[in-house]
Amino acid sequence: MDTTLSPEEQAIAERIDELREQLGDELLILGHHYQRDSIVMHADFLGDSFMLSQKAAESKAKYIVFCGVHFMAESADILTTDEQIVVLPNLRAGCSMADMATLVDVESAWDELLLEAGLDDPIHREDTTALASPDDKFLVPVTYMNSSADLKDFVGRHGGIVCTSSNAQGVLNWAFDRAGENGAVLFFPDQHLGRNTGNAMGISLDLMPTWTPGIGAMGELKGSRIILWHGFCSVHKRFTKPLIDDFRLRYPDGIVVVHPECPIETVSSSDANGSTQFIRDFVAKQAHGAEIAIGTEINMVARLAAEHPDKHIECLDTEICPCSTMYMIHPAYLMDVLERIVDGENPNQIQVPPLIQEGSLWALERMLSVKK
Repeated sequence: MDTTLSPEEQAIAERIDELREQLGDELLILGHHYQRDSIVMHADFLGDSFMLSQKAAESKAKYIVFCGVHFMAESADILTTDEQIVVLPNLRAGCSMADMATLVDVESAWDELLLEAGLDDPIHREDTTALASPDDKFLVPVTYMNSSADLKDFVGRHGGIVCTSSNAQGVLNWAFDRAGENGAVLFFPDQHLGRNTGNAMGISLDLMPTWTPGIGAMGELKGSRIILWHGFCSVHKRFTKPLIDDFRLRYPDGIVVVHPECPIETVSSSDANGSTQFIRDFVAKQAHGAEIAIGTEINMVARLAAEHPDKHIECLDTEICPCSTMYMIHPAYLMDVLERIVDGENPNQIQVPPLIQEGSLWALERMLSVKK
C-alpha cells in the first residue's frame, strides 16, 4: 500500500489498476510530466509533448487515455487511426497559452503580416514544403504543440510545421530553409519559446518583432526573421531573473535550469534551459550534493526532488502553484472514464474533424521527420 495516499485515494488507485488489468493491451495511458503523482503512477509512458506524440503515433491500443490537456489529446487523435479512440479524462483541461492564438485571430493577421513584411504565402507555390530558391521570400508558419487542431491545420495547409520545446531549433531550421534568406517565420502562440530559440540560433532581438492581435507589431516587420505571436505560459512567465539572483545569493555554487517558455532574461541568466525531458536528464547528470533550482511546473520539480534525495532541488519560485489545467486531471476522473470504457462507452472522446485532421497531420508529420 502507498502510505502517501489517503484511504480514499488508495481505493481509487486500486480500482484503476483493476480496470487497467481488465482492458489489457487495448488500453494505453499517456501522462505528461506536469501531472500529479497519483496520475503518473498509472501512466504507461511519462513524457513531454514530443515523446507522447510519438507514443500516440506508434500505439496499436484501441483506447488511448491522455492525461494531459486538450491540445495534446487532439494531436493524439490526429496521429492515430480512425479505429482508435482518444479519451481526455476531464474535458475542461485546456491550456491558457493555446487560447491566446485562435484561428480567427491568425487568419485575420495573416494577410496583414504578409503585406507589411513584404513576404509571400507558401500556399501559392506548387510544393509548399520545397526548399527556397535565392529569390524566394516566404512567410512560413510554425505553431507550438500548445495550440488547437484548427491552427495546426492552418499551418499544414500553408506549408508550415509544428514544434515542441524539445525540437524547436531543428524545426526553425526546417522553416528557414523553406522561407528563404529574405523570408521569415511566424511563430505562435508562445513568444518566449520563439524568442529564446531564435536567440540561441544567433538571431538578434530586433529581427524578432512581436505581433499582438488587435494592436499590431512591436518592431519592424520588414527584414525580420521571426515574427512572434504575443502569447505566453502563465506558469513559466512567473520565473524571473530576480528569483535566480536570490537563489544564487543563498547557494553561490548552485545550478539553475529552466524551461524555454520562461522570459529571455530568465533563460539568459540560467545555467541551462530545455524541455521537460531535458530538465529531467540535466538534473540526473548533476553531481551528488548539487544545489539545483528548477524553473518549471511544481509537480515535476517535487518529483525530481524525491527521485534525487542526494541533491538539494527546489522550485525557482517557492510560491508557485501547479499548472491549473493539468491539475484538472484527477484520479477520480481517470477511474470514471476507465469504468465507462469497460461498460462499453467511449467517454470524453476527442475527435478532430476529418478536414482539420488532414492539414494538421501534414504539419505534425513534418515535425516528426525533423531531428531535434
